Amino acid sequence: MKYLSDLNLAGKRVLVRVDFNVPLDDTKKITDDNRIKQAVPTIKYIIEKGGKAVLMSHLGSPDGTKDLNCSLAPCAQKLSELLGKTVELAPDCVGPVVEKKVAALKDGEVILLENLRFHAGETNNDGEFCSLLSRLGDIYVNDAFATAHRAHASMVGVAKLFKEKCAGLLMQKELDFADKALKNPKRPLCVILGGAKTSTKLAALINIADKADKVIIGGAMANTFLAATGLQMGKSLVERDLFPQIIKLMASLARRDCKLYLPVDFMVGPSLGAKGVARAVPAQEMPADMMALDIGPATSLLYKEAIQSAETVIWNGPMGAFEHEEYATGTHSLIEAIGGSHGLTLVGGGDTDAAIHTMEMAHKFSYISTGGGAFLYILEGKTLPALQALA
Repeated sequence: MKYLSDLNLAGKRVLVRVDFNVPLDDTKKITDDNRIKQAVPTIKYIIEKGGKAVLMSHLGSPDGTKDLNCSLAPCAQKLSELLGKTVELAPDCVGPVVEKKVAALKDGEVILLENLRFHAGETNNDGEFCSLLSRLGDIYVNDAFATAHRAHASMVGVAKLFKEKCAGLLMQKELDFADKALKNPKRPLCVILGGAKTSTKLAALINIADKADKVIIGGAMANTFLAATGLQMGKSLVERDLFPQIIKLMASLARRDCKLYLPVDFMVGPSLGAKGVARAVPAQEMPADMMALDIGPATSLLYKEAIQSAETVIWNGPMGAFEHEEYATGTHSLIEAIGGSHGLTLVGGGDTDAAIHTMEMAHKFSYISTGGGAFLYILEGKTLPALQALA
């Protein structure tokens, strides 16, 4: 696979898949511009080398219709501010009008195509749609790691139509950190997984279990692990159909002498909506009418001590329902523990990222991935479709 530095960009139309799928408030104002900022180094590199940057992205899920609530106009405005130069928003992402605008670009100029998902051909990886997009560039660059696990037109089909193609600087950075953390990690390697559902992360855990020295489980995932060992978990979310796989995994970890850390206490409540009733209970004493909604203080201390000796830490998923103040302490404590670690720290996942930025502690981590699903894809040991298309 090639990178930007391997190609001559001067005078070329460089079709770049970026990820500007950013959150907007009711006034269509961007509430988190991190993904746009992450794309800036690639865009600057292209225009500084004399290329013409033709950017394409999706935003939201307009399902093949032109929904102006999903227009990339706010992204064009924000990117203009970040680059210090005007970035025009094309009226569409394909068609004669767009082709004419791209043809008129001068070296060093930037244009952003309108939302790819205004066309059903994007998510369907439609051949004709791919062909229309390919007319807009001489070189194809993929810098959208967060969408790299999706076999969509702009990620896969279009790339296959180009002879000159490469990964962008953000994609390169994402892959470099993944290699450092997974292929040849400094040990001990500590893997931390949380979040609501075990089913979405079990494949990643099974794959990475062969590499890890320590595995820490939190969030509702921990409920299923503890319930599989026979503990009563009250009204907590438990995925009972996964018990056979969980027990097999735990046995495998034990044979490898990989340390498995599960909560020893929880912050519980009758429901997420109930306020002022959260209290800590030992894991063995879960009340029948309560839900485990966060790890407890003793667990936070246990996890902190486990992390301190790690040379590499990989984390995906919060320790509890952190969006509710009463159940945020476990996740916040974990952020402080990992942020204070001396080893390489790699984090992925939208909820995890949001929690770190809320605490303004992003600078304490080696790298925070822009991907959620793509990050898990790598943890599962799979090859991302977007990378296969660049080969």
